[in-house]
Amino acid sequence: MKPTQKPHNPNYSSGPCSKRPGYDVASLKLDTLGRSHRSAIGKATLKSACDETAELLGLPDGYRVGVVPASDTGAMEMAMWSLLGARPVDVFYWESFGKGWRSDIEQQLKLDNARFFEAAYGQLPDLSQADPAHDVVFTWNGTTSGVRVPNGDWIADDREGLTICDATSAVFAQSMPWEKLDVVTYSWQKVLGGEAAHGMLILSPRAVERLESYTPPWPMPKIFRLTKGGELIEGIFQGATINTPSMLCVADYLDALGWVRQQGGVGATIARCNANLAVIEQFVAENEWIDFLAGSADIRSNTSVCLSVDLPPEGVKAMVSLLADEGVAYDIGAYRDAPPGLRIWCGATVEAADLETLMPWLAWAYNEVKE
Repeated sequence: MKPTQKPHNPNYSSGPCSKRPGYDVASLKLDTLGRSHRSAIGKATLKSACDETAELLGLPDGYRVGVVPASDTGAMEMAMWSLLGARPVDVFYWESFGKGWRSDIEQQLKLDNARFFEAAYGQLPDLSQADPAHDVVFTWNGTTSGVRVPNGDWIADDREGLTICDATSAVFAQSMPWEKLDVVTYSWQKVLGGEAAHGMLILSPRAVERLESYTPPWPMPKIFRLTKGGELIEGIFQGATINTPSMLCVADYLDALGWVRQQGGVGATIARCNANLAVIEQFVAENEWIDFLAGSADIRSNTSVCLSVDLPPEGVKAMVSLLADEGVAYDIGAYRDAPPGLRIWCGATVEAADLETLMPWLAWAYNEVKE
């Protein structure tokens, strides 16, 4: 039978993601609007965004946090263009965004000392192949595949190379071994449900040392420059951004960080994501026609949950459209490069109660299309 109860919030997009529960744009602190981002109040607000991020994430001493342009993509490009080339690099990828980093390294930077390790959607490559003497580029959580690395045990504590990690759908949702990560990038629009277009760049002291001791052989666009005269531009990590940010988006980000603090910190947001995944795990266990794209539970994402359905591709599309037409689930189709299926965002801003309400609708839509 067709369910009668609908989710309170039907937004399950994997980016931009659902706003936090109780979000009200009218509650944002907007005293920076109309002011220069380089004014005292502008720089203080941006510095607060960096400082609060470091505190909430529990970053080790010496790690720097900066706000950079162009979302997670901009932060990753900045890191790769600024740091790669000093050592051989190992690239691990298993979905579209990781494949994009390979393309940039191979076709744009044209590094000839690169090794590439690929796995199909739903799987992980052999991470044990990482050479401690090499730099490593990888995603922590494959947003378009629903596959994440289970831990950082494969990263050597005594590594000589740098680890450069795209963690946009993992930060604030999964436990990160910061001491093993030299560069981490993410965007506000994922787990925190913030606004798009701004990225976060986290650097370890080892990454800073590389920046100050190595000059890449290629021209460096101004928007990527992290050093001047061979020294780190510290202002980037003290609120003096490379280009003009949206102070409205910054206010929104600070609101999201405040919500994380109210929940009890990053441990609480991780728990929320795990509880959301558990709702879908129970549903999948009770229904043979749906399964996780991830090949095993230990690599299963708790944010970008990707599912395969026992329907042809056109049937999956019909199911997605039907749920959207009913106003119970928006934007849950698989990413365009991924296998046909569903992708349901289960980040911290999604309520488990809404997912519980959604599950009967999935069964209803499947049966409607199948018949």
